[in-house]
Amino acid sequence: MDKDTANIRKDIYKISVDEVYEALGTSPQGLTQAQAEQRQKEEGKNLIDEKKKESTILIFLASFTHLMAILLWVGGAVAFVAGMPQLGIAIWLVNIINGVFSFWQEYRAGKATDALKNMLPSYVRVIRDGKEEKILAEDLVVGDIILLEEGDKISADARLVGCNDLQVNQSTLTGESNPVSKINDSILKNNLTRAEIPNLIFAGTSVSAGNGKAVVIEIGMKTEFGKIADLTQNMKKEDSPLQRELNRLTKQISIIAIAFGIFFFAAALFLVKEPMASSFIFALGMVVAFIPEGLLPTVTLSLAMAVQRMVKRNALVKKLSSVETLGSTSVICTDKTGTLTQNEMTVNHLWLAGKEYEVTGVGYEPKGDILKDGKKFVADDDEDMKLLLTAAALCSNARLLPPDEESPRYTVLGDPTEACLGVVAEKAGIDVQEQIRTTPRLRELPFESRRKRMTTIHQLSEPVEGTVRIAYVKGAPKEVMKLSESIRINGEVQPITEEMRAEIMKANDGYAREGLRVLAVSYRLLHKDDDIPKAMSAYTPEIIEHDLVFVGLIAMADPPRPEVAAAVEECHHAGIRIIMITGDYGLTAESISKRIGIVKGTNPRVVSGLELEELSDEQLKEYLKDEIIFARVAPEQKLRVVSNLQEMGEVVAVTGDGVNDSPALRKANIGVAMGIAGTDVAKEAADMILTDDNFASIVHAIEEGRAVYSNIRKFLLYILNSNMPEAVPSALFLFSRGAIPLPLTVMQILTIDLGTDMLPALGLGTERPEKGVMDQPPRNQKEPLLTKKLIMKAFLWYGLLGSITSTFSYFFVNMENGWPAVPLARGIDPVYIKATTMTLAAIVFSQIGAVFNCRTEKQSVFKVGLFSNKQVNFGIIFEVALIIALVYLPPLQSVFHTLGLDSSDWLLLCVWPPLILLIEEVRKAWSYRKNAKNYQK
Repeated sequence: MDKDTANIRKDIYKISVDEVYEALGTSPQGLTQAQAEQRQKEEGKNLIDEKKKESTILIFLASFTHLMAILLWVGGAVAFVAGMPQLGIAIWLVNIINGVFSFWQEYRAGKATDALKNMLPSYVRVIRDGKEEKILAEDLVVGDIILLEEGDKISADARLVGCNDLQVNQSTLTGESNPVSKINDSILKNNLTRAEIPNLIFAGTSVSAGNGKAVVIEIGMKTEFGKIADLTQNMKKEDSPLQRELNRLTKQISIIAIAFGIFFFAAALFLVKEPMASSFIFALGMVVAFIPEGLLPTVTLSLAMAVQRMVKRNALVKKLSSVETLGSTSVICTDKTGTLTQNEMTVNHLWLAGKEYEVTGVGYEPKGDILKDGKKFVADDDEDMKLLLTAAALCSNARLLPPDEESPRYTVLGDPTEACLGVVAEKAGIDVQEQIRTTPRLRELPFESRRKRMTTIHQLSEPVEGTVRIAYVKGAPKEVMKLSESIRINGEVQPITEEMRAEIMKANDGYAREGLRVLAVSYRLLHKDDDIPKAMSAYTPEIIEHDLVFVGLIAMADPPRPEVAAAVEECHHAGIRIIMITGDYGLTAESISKRIGIVKGTNPRVVSGLELEELSDEQLKEYLKDEIIFARVAPEQKLRVVSNLQEMGEVVAVTGDGVNDSPALRKANIGVAMGIAGTDVAKEAADMILTDDNFASIVHAIEEGRAVYSNIRKFLLYILNSNMPEAVPSALFLFSRGAIPLPLTVMQILTIDLGTDMLPALGLGTERPEKGVMDQPPRNQKEPLLTKKLIMKAFLWYGLLGSITSTFSYFFVNMENGWPAVPLARGIDPVYIKATTMTLAAIVFSQIGAVFNCRTEKQSVFKVGLFSNKQVNFGIIFEVALIIALVYLPPLQSVFHTLGLDSSDWLLLCVWPPLILLIEEVRKAWSYRKNAKNYQK
């Protein structure tokens, strides 16, 4: 397609119908079959292309070859070299289980293209060779004439050349569910987005009402729908913050482990004069001891437990790593309809000449009151109000459906704006169905964007002023008021004055500033002699819509969800920015944003899609530093906002429900789709689905995500603190040049890491969010998991306590039983074996105290419940049972070089857990008081 042809198609909406046929090389009789076949050869089929996916084998192998996996493969191999095959097998099994799980998660992702393709219809009606035909949608070509009826899905972008009361649902492109009226006239305006051009229709949308005829202007990937598909497919997901952190952590741990290994190898070789072979095995054992084999299972378990808790809070996570990403979120880009609001238009004000009523109750359930000055009113109390609500309800095509087996809530068929008119009538005590029966509709003059109003003609059950028919008109206040010559005041019809017109517009403008949608209602009695033609089809807008009697205004809005304001406040408290990006109008978006607290300032910047188009990336980034709202944006513009935020270093969560949202959902660090109103495309592109479509559920999910990161740190703290009491006995052996026999064998060190420590450490991954987790700003993305503070706490505090208790326990046995007679014969001396057994048991019992301490960072563990974590409790029971088995079962004694302990030994061991717990509780209490004093200062 050359440049001139592309420009013609782009500006096709500006020319007349005859010029459309000429520009696209077609006619009212359609293309010939030969022309269609030739064009298909040139431009291809009307299909959404599927990008070639990465090989399943490569995805599978990647799950076993990342840095942590490689470290575990090496660790297992070291265990085999050291003559401990059981240990090597255990390490490799951990790796295999995690690899298979990761692969399954990746395999399930990335189905957005399939969902996009399924949204296009299989068949379409066209005119070819002057005849109507039904062909496969994929065989459509540019220049084909398609025929449209109510309920049809549209399969290509097209220019209308004829239509009758045509309305199209464009929510897949814009996110706004209200039907859009279409015309076939040429449009000369330039300040319209593509989706706003009223004579264009688009692939992936559907016909809500009416019928029409259009000429195809774009097919396949060149349609607006195809462009979204292309954006979605080409959006590569980057590693999550947690994945990046685990890679960095693996490098840090590898360096620490190798450094310790080299140190102990050199010390054993040169200080103790051990043979090279035994020195090497000793060093390899220390390397394996420093590798946290339980890290991947703990991360997986922590994420999985958070996922289970989030399901109970209406958030369904598709990918485990997404949970922690939520915890890192610094900006939420949210749409409005259905997420912040209830997606249920609700009337909240009625305006009559000299009177204003407030309407309570939200949603489609007809519960609520009509109040004036705090007093409750019904329709029978005010004839003008009764007329206003009756006229509005009858001049409507929407139907209210009560709850049933499929839906526990009231739902509607038709335009949500019209649906709420019947609801408010019911609140006023009007039986809408009875009114429909007694005042049957004879004729409808549908809403048109040119007229901005709708009129229905009804038969009156009782003549009024000698007439038996009445026309009800509702529409834009300005347009309806122009056609009104009279106004109804307190039951009387009076000529409308300029002052009254000004008062009506003042009321309308006031509601508009509050972000409310306003409809005006008028009526006209159709006199028998002048206004009742013989045929109903003779009723036209020109005949009916003049000399109207103005009744009043009805103001409505999609109300915010009641719990959203508190959730927004919690986000602000947690240092998370919220940016609204909506397809709705700026004034409405600003009003909702202020009402629920998204923006705090009086004049936030509101940027429309057209204005955004003119901004450079540098200007956009400057704008994004302040309070800002985006309105009437296109899918690629929403994507651009997200991309710029990420370039600014933000971790971005994006909410959405339509096809138009899918590129931004895929690009976001965490995409959040609506489970109820969301399309399959949005759900496939997202990382998380809200089963209740509620913004507050995102906040709960962020809390769980922060808890996950905190739990991983608790795990690291617990695992690393045992490294110190494992290393100190070895250091005593080395620096005494063998005078102090090795207090802990390599096999016993590995027993702690892969045996006794594993289950309590996994239990820490299931801790619930700690109090105050949402009182902190999002974590600094540059701060590593393994911080200096954590290392100091693990090695120099918890590790020091464990080292003191284990070393003391070792010497305690020696003091009771005497030193081994021959240090070099330590492998067979019973006193030596008993002493090493006591060291092993002391480390295990010290770790019991440590696991309780690690459960909370600042709070006393007694405040969250000492035994409230069942997984930790089970882990403690398991490690005590395991150490007893190692000490007393002969088969295990021979493998792990252990010996039975005396009652005095067990008594000493039982002292360590409460002592270590008490020392840490004192430290936490002192730290809390110190921080409280500093805060007061």
